[in-house]
Amino acid sequence: MTDGPDLVVAGAGGGLAGALRAAELGLDVLVIEADEHFRRGNNTSMSTAMFPGAGSRWQRDAGVDDSPDRFVADIDAKTGGTADARLARTLAEVSAPLVEWLADSAELPLSLVTDFNYPGHAVHRCHSVPGRHGSSVIDHLARRVRAHPNIDLLVPARLADVATGPDGAVRAAVVQYPDGTREEIPTRAVLLATNGYGADRDLVERHLPEIAGALYHGGEHSRGDALRIGGGLGAATGYLDAYQGHGAVAPGAGTLVGWATIIHGGFIVDTGGRRFGNETRGYSEYAAEIAARPDATGWIVLDKTVHDQCSAFQDFRDTVESGVLVWAGDAAGLAEATGLPARALTDEIARTAAVARGETPDAHGRTNWERPLEPPYAAVRVVPALFHTQGGLIVNEDAAVVRPDGTPIPGLYAAGGAAAGISGHGAAGYLPGNGLLPAFGLAYLAAGAAARGRTAPTPHTEGE
Repeated sequence: MTDGPDLVVAGAGGGLAGALRAAELGLDVLVIEADEHFRRGNNTSMSTAMFPGAGSRWQRDAGVDDSPDRFVADIDAKTGGTADARLARTLAEVSAPLVEWLADSAELPLSLVTDFNYPGHAVHRCHSVPGRHGSSVIDHLARRVRAHPNIDLLVPARLADVATGPDGAVRAAVVQYPDGTREEIPTRAVLLATNGYGADRDLVERHLPEIAGALYHGGEHSRGDALRIGGGLGAATGYLDAYQGHGAVAPGAGTLVGWATIIHGGFIVDTGGRRFGNETRGYSEYAAEIAARPDATGWIVLDKTVHDQCSAFQDFRDTVESGVLVWAGDAAGLAEATGLPARALTDEIARTAAVARGETPDAHGRTNWERPLEPPYAAVRVVPALFHTQGGLIVNEDAAVVRPDGTPIPGLYAAGGAAAGISGHGAAGYLPGNGLLPAFGLAYLAAGAAARGRTAPTPHTEGE
């Protein structure tokens, strides 16, 4: 790399996959990462490692009828038609090739998740690794990146800026080291995989006021670097009010309880011991709903069967091992163990059991009940959290960052939270896996475009 790398990747989440793809296509790549503990400290490592893949070979083997068209329809339904239709189509079409590439070339041990289905996905579409935890994905990809002869990994180092030439094309990456010194590294392409702005309190308060008071459960280096760098180069931005929330973080342990507890039949009550909504609408939008309840907290109620069904998730196992689940032989005992009002909780458990048996409709409109809960019961206190933002730089079908008129900034790409995603506005449009899909899918596409040495302008869809 005597004359500088062909591609500089800023961010070691989905950026690692982009680096591997670019190297596979013949490029010399430099990955820079601000967090020396990125294998545990970034959003990919904190995820449940769910990769949507519409029309994958695992789906075909399982008899699941899926396609990019069906995926796009699900995105459109979940977002109420507010998602970037062009980008949704692009990512839906690359989703199956992406998961198959991750398995075949990157050798991730992926399989189709069929034991439950997340809200919003019409069919089993998410693929994951054993343990269903992003840390194993990052560990695996980091090992492959470090071993690759055409990829260098520079940690800790932060992308401070991107320098362009008189023609507006990328000419160098400006890297800042922990001691404050800067280095200008010549390159013809930069991939911004620096995530969003969830760790920047001012930006969150400005764009996401409904969730600003909630716990932030994401990478500490997600500080809006892509917005700052891209904005300085005249990039268009959009969907800055979009985010992924989560309503199932256990504050006593700092772990993700997981929404599989809900899908398998659990439910959430507030501090009054009552349910307050249809939990199966989605874990992202439920974060704001819990935030609006008294004390901004709730309790997930489950039983032994749900507990055992969720043990496939490392996050849930970590929650259990932390000791924050409380158990009781009956509803009254659970009320005593949690401190919730006994009469309200006992009534709610009985009422939901009747709903789950089909004896009465649910007052909140929930129709997805695997079965009624049975004693002994368990409960865990949860708080709402902001996981990551879903708005950012507008990109085209090659993941190239574009200006407000839709023309690309030559050599500049963005992926994941650095780019505007496909979740529409707010939190309700988030589909499970649609954080990792733009992170890995756009990085994969950017690598291909960088290897071709060109980008294609497309019409600008939405900016601000």
